[in-house]
Amino acid sequence: MKFDRRDFITKTTLGTIGAASILSACSSEKSKKEEIQLPELLDQAPDGKVLKAGLIGCGGRGTGAAINFLDAGPNLQITALGDVFQDRIDSCREKLKTEKGVEIADENCFLGFDSYEKVIDSGVDLVLLCTPPHFRPAHVEAAVNARKHIFMEKPIAVDPVGARSVMASAKKAEAIGLSMVSGTVRRVQKDYMETQRRVANGEIGEITGANIIRNGGALWYRNRQPEWSDMEYMIRNWVNFCWLSGDHITEQFIHEIDVMNWHVDKIPVKAIGWGGRQRRVTGDQYDFFSIEYVYDNGMRTHCAARQINGCTNQKVQQINGTNGYADAAGIIYDLEGNEIWKYPHPEEDDTNSKWKVTNPFVQEHINLVASIRAGKPISDAEAQINSTLITIMGRISAYTGKDVSWEEMLNSDLYLGPKTYVLGPVPEIKEEIPVAGAPAPGSL
Repeated sequence: MKFDRRDFITKTTLGTIGAASILSACSSEKSKKEEIQLPELLDQAPDGKVLKAGLIGCGGRGTGAAINFLDAGPNLQITALGDVFQDRIDSCREKLKTEKGVEIADENCFLGFDSYEKVIDSGVDLVLLCTPPHFRPAHVEAAVNARKHIFMEKPIAVDPVGARSVMASAKKAEAIGLSMVSGTVRRVQKDYMETQRRVANGEIGEITGANIIRNGGALWYRNRQPEWSDMEYMIRNWVNFCWLSGDHITEQFIHEIDVMNWHVDKIPVKAIGWGGRQRRVTGDQYDFFSIEYVYDNGMRTHCAARQINGCTNQKVQQINGTNGYADAAGIIYDLEGNEIWKYPHPEEDDTNSKWKVTNPFVQEHINLVASIRAGKPISDAEAQINSTLITIMGRISAYTGKDVSWEEMLNSDLYLGPKTYVLGPVPEIKEEIPVAGAPAPGSL
C-alpha cells in the first residue's frame, strides 16, 4: 500500500500533551504576535478508575517502561506480561515484585511469538509495546483493532513497509478515539520543550541548519550459544541485527534526529549518507554513520553517530539560526557564541519549582494516563513515524552509498526480516555486513 507525501507531512491534531501545541504553532504562517507558550505539564496523572496495562516485551526497556507506568499516578496496574523467552518474563516479574510490590499471576504471563495477542485479550485497557522494533507494526495494528490505548517504544519500525503500517494504524486509532504515546522522550521533557518554544518564537532567527552528533561506546552484544537456534540468537542479540533494530541510527540515534526534526519542522527531500564498521563483533550492522539531509529550500543538516569504545564521546544537538544557535538541551547563544539564555534547572531538593523537569520516561506515561482519564485522546505517532523514516532513509543511503529521496521512502516495498517466526533456522538472513556500492540487505 502506498501513501502519498501528504499522508506523512500534513499537520494534524496528532501530538502529545504540550508537544502538539508547540509543533503546530511552528508554522511560518503564525503571526509573530502569537508567541507560543509552554503548556502546563502534570507532575502526576489525575486519579481515576483503575487502568490495567499489559507489557509486551519484558527485556530491560520493557521492564523499565512498566515501572515508569506505575510511577505515573494512582490506580495503575500491570496485569499481564508477554515475551518470547521465559527467562525474560521471570526477570521482569521479579523486578516488578521487588521494586513495586507487584505480582503478576501465572495465568497472565504469556510465552511465544503470539503472546502479544494473549496480552491484548487479557482484559487490559492499554498496552506497552517494548519488543525489538521489527515487531512493532504488527503489535500496534493488533492493539488498535482491539481498541486498546498504546505506549509504543521507539522506533516504530525498521523499514518503510512497517512505517506505513503504523501510519495506517495511527489514523484508525485517531478515528476511534484511542491515545498513542511514543518513547521519543525529549518532546515531553520540560527543558527541551522550553528551548524548542523559544526557538520557535524566533529567538535565534530563521533556522538555517543543524549539527547533530551522538558518539558513544559500543552497545551490548551476545555471543551465540550452542543451544541457540538462528532465531533465538538474533532476538537475544537484537540490537546488532538490522531486521530487528533498524541499526543504531534508527534504534538509538532517533532520539537526537527527532529533536532536530522537531526544531526544523520540515521533512528532508534527500539523504546523502556514508558509514561503516570497524569494531562491532556480532550482527550485520555498522558502528558509525554520517548523514547529510537536504531540504526543499536548500537547507542542509548534518547527523553523525558512532558506537566504538576508546573514542571521544560527545552529544551535540545544535540548531543554527540567522541570529544565533541553540543547544536543544537548554541553552541559546548569539552568533558570537555568547550564552544569552540557559534553562534554570532548580536545585535537586527544590521540588516545587515551576522549572522542575519530571523524568521524561515517566512524563510520557503521565500524559497517556491523563488523556485516557480525561477522555481527550492524544497521539504523537505521526512525528515518530516521520523521524523513524528519516533515520531509515539515512541508513539506506549509508548502506548503499547512494543518495536516497523521501519519495523513495514513501513508495518503497522494502521489508526486513522473515515473514514467519519460529525458534529455529532462519536461512534467509545472513550475518553479513553491508558494503557500499554493492547490492545488500536493506537496499531499495
